[in-house]
Formats: sequence, C-alpha cells, structure tokens
Amino acid sequence: MANQGSGRQPKYQRIAADLRAAIKAGEYGPGDRVPGENELMAAYNVARMTARQALGLLQSEGITEARKGAGVFVRSFRPLRRRGIQRLAAEAWGSGRSIWSTDIEDRVLVVDRVEVGERVAPDGVAEVLGLERDAAVCVRSRRFVLDGKPVQLSVSYLPAELVAGSAITREDSGPGGTYARLTELGHKPVRFREEIRTRMPSAEEAELLGLSSGTPVVHICRTAFADGGRAVEVNDMTLDSASYVLEYEFDA
Repeated sequence: MANQGSGRQPKYQRIAADLRAAIKAGEYGPGDRVPGENELMAAYNVARMTARQALGLLQSEGITEARKGAGVFVRSFRPLRRRGIQRLAAEAWGSGRSIWSTDIEDRVLVVDRVEVGERVAPDGVAEVLGLERDAAVCVRSRRFVLDGKPVQLSVSYLPAELVAGSAITREDSGPGGTYARLTELGHKPVRFREEIRTRMPSAEEAELLGLSSGTPVVHICRTAFADGGRAVEVNDMTLDSASYVLEYEFDA
C-alpha cells in the first residue's frame, strides 16, 4: 500500500490518498478496520503526527470513523440524499406525508429530543418573520436519527399568535407536519427560501450529532412564505456534512 511518491504533496495527504484508493478498490469494506497510527508509521516511515493527520483527513471527509479504544473503521452508514426541491413539494406534506419521505425511502428515521415551547423571538428571526422586537414565537426543537445515526438538528420558529391552540404547539404536529397544520390555519406555504453554508460545529452540536473531530456541519436556514409574501416559519437546520448528499434537480 505504501506509495512514497516524490511530489510536493504533504506526506499525510499521500498516505490518505493511498488509504482512500484502497477503500475504493474494496481492500477495506464498510465496517472494516483500516491501518492505525503505529501501522502507518512503520509502513511509511513517518512520525505519529503525520499518521494521525492522514487518518484525521479521511475522518473529516466522512470516509472513516474513529471508535474509542478500537481504532478507525470504514464508515458503514449510507449517506442520505437530500432532495432539496422535491421534499418541499406540497403534494407530499399536503397528502399527510412527512417531507422526509422523499429522502429516506425504506430507512428508519427516529425523531428524538423534541422540545416545544414559547419564548421571545431572537432578533434575526423576529426580523424575518416581520414581528415586533420581543414578540413571542413557538419554538420546535428536535433531532433526527437515521438508521441509528444522528444526522440533523432542527429548530423551527413560528409566530406564537399564528399557531396558538394548534397541533404545532404539541410535540406531535400530526400527518404532514407543520406545513399541513399551517395550511389548515389558512397560511399554506407557497414558497420556500433556503440559505446554505458550511462551518465547524459547536461542542454541543458535535456531541449531539456524534461527529468525528474535524467534521464540519452544513447549516441550512429555511424560510417558508404564505400567499401574500408573509414569512410563517424560520427553520434552522444543522446537518452532519459527512451524512448527506445535497441534491437539487430543476428544469432549465
């Protein structure tokens, strides 16, 4: 496997490239342990830090994952293909299906750490929702776990006066979720805007998502607009970048 090369590419990147190629060729399959620091040090005649950087690079790319006390293994989790346009189509949530149904197919999705309450809107959220400063919002916070792997944290903000007394204020918002309930309230979402950026996670986010060191997150802020242009929901989502493929398909 050792391929020292003579280019200017840093040693740890060359080692990572060799491991990446070996995984792609099937030498190491999903769930298999890859060579550890000591093995790489001996095979490539490099310092421990160089071997550690090589392994860390593969982990940050989502190719491998570290298991405490056991080593580094090829990830067996199949990335989730998030179909950004199809998942928000009214024909899905309007018929009582979750917007996740477009993405997960027959995989097992669990929603845990659900918290629903009312609090003062953060300044940025109040501005987007067109609310007065210190206005109250209904806050829905939850974590999504796919096939046993935490993949997303989500916090939704909706005007409290708009959703008061509805199922949106309960943990289980019912078939079709929040957007179906907004429709019943006369505020059907007709347009969505998503802003996407990547960043490093906070310590709390890394813990809740079970992220390997160095793994970034994808932050998506979605705003739902009702007819007339009124913003009726702001949803802040934090995704494990190694667990997703973001897909956008639309007509030219």
